[in-house]
Amino acid sequence: MKKALIVDDTRFMRTILAGILKKKSIEVAGEASNGREAVEKYREIKPDLVTMDIIMPEMDGIEAVKLILKEFPEAKILMCSAMGQQALVIEAIQAGAKDFVIKPFQPARVMEAVDRALQEG
Repeated sequence: MKKALIVDDTRFMRTILAGILKKKSIEVAGEASNGREAVEKYREIKPDLVTMDIIMPEMDGIEAVKLILKEFPEAKILMCSAMGQQALVIEAIQAGAKDFVIKPFQPARVMEAVDRALQEG
């Protein structure tokens, strides 16, 4: 079973994503509420997939993506952004994120993005 790390500063969003991932038979192995926590949790659980919010306290998602990929170049990270954050999404993809999904989440779109991220080498 694939393992995921869900990173979002809102518990509600983490719960929604956990529900979607469980339907794909992906185990939620950890959650984090900011980028710094995300990097620490990644080192601990080495998940197959990370869903990463962009705007968070302490350390944003883009910074966390850069740090995780520096240590773990094979990491598969899916960005989660609100509407109107296109510039940040582009920055995240350039930093190495595999794909992105827009909030409010559409389960079908999230599942597609998850499949694509996990299929890439």
